[in-house]
Amino acid sequence: MLYTGICRSDEHAVEGILPEMKFPIIIGHEGVGIVESIGEGVTGIKPGDRVIPLIAPQCGKCTVCKDPRGNRCLTFILNRPKGLMSDGTSRFTCKGKQIYHFLFTSTFTEYTVVEENAVTKIDDGATMDSVCLIGCGFSTGYGSALNTAKVHPGSTCVIFGLGGIGLAVAVGCKIAGATRIIGVDINADKFDKAKAFGVSECMNPKDSDKPIAQVLLELTGGGADYVFECIGNIETMTAALNSVTLLMELQFIVGVSAVQSKLSFDPLIMLSGRTLKSSYFGGWKGKDSVPMLVSDCMAKKFDLEKLVTHRLPLEKINEGFDLLRSGKCIRTVLKL
Repeated sequence: MLYTGICRSDEHAVEGILPEMKFPIIIGHEGVGIVESIGEGVTGIKPGDRVIPLIAPQCGKCTVCKDPRGNRCLTFILNRPKGLMSDGTSRFTCKGKQIYHFLFTSTFTEYTVVEENAVTKIDDGATMDSVCLIGCGFSTGYGSALNTAKVHPGSTCVIFGLGGIGLAVAVGCKIAGATRIIGVDINADKFDKAKAFGVSECMNPKDSDKPIAQVLLELTGGGADYVFECIGNIETMTAALNSVTLLMELQFIVGVSAVQSKLSFDPLIMLSGRTLKSSYFGGWKGKDSVPMLVSDCMAKKFDLEKLVTHRLPLEKINEGFDLLRSGKCIRTVLKL
């Protein structure tokens, strides 16, 4: 491994709120590296290849991989032991004790082991210390706007949460031709950065006595065309659902909440014509799409460098998590 970003999902893993996690575990899932060696039978990857490990593996054979509408490979999610390779073993140990894998990747380590279908080769000329963000955060937000929501030109979009994923959503909305992008966050320090990514106006829910959904309905003249929830908070999910117009879509991006959390709403809301969707890894098929996204980055279709606010060595990983928790960074990239 060469570089890896610190993502909010890594923080969720540290907090123990992700379902069916097994400890001790090597977390991290937003990385880039160089293949050191390959196992028996591996044909699509060779030593020396620059690669991105995939949280959305692609076997190419299951019904989901063959269907253009999905990207959750059944081979990797059905009947698979949690935190282990497909053969039921772990490739990590520490002082003789087994260590578990995380999201098929485990990137917070100088060396990791992944399966062939959970890694893809990228262009050798890519800027490695920022292209790692394609491994999760950027692709998730960007693809949610382009692939899942299919934002249309001239639309109004609202983004709850202006972190790395929220700003990637803004990039996707802008490229799709949205004319109005409203950002919502309780951290006003993020507003200038958000506007640099195409957000046209920002608001802090704490600045109004009215519920944020009501404020947005009034501001947009009846609701936004697309609303993206990029926090994983039950209250903001509900606010997002009530902020969308009667005709268009609500998009949940990550939605990683506490394990016991439940989302509830009046079912009559759905009879109004609204659509509720979720998106995993932005709808991208890992092995097919990640190399293309890297090429788009190299062609300056989007600028990943602007998302990286801090760079730290691996031994300062705790400082990186502190920056994430305090809201003082968009993305911290660790040099491994």
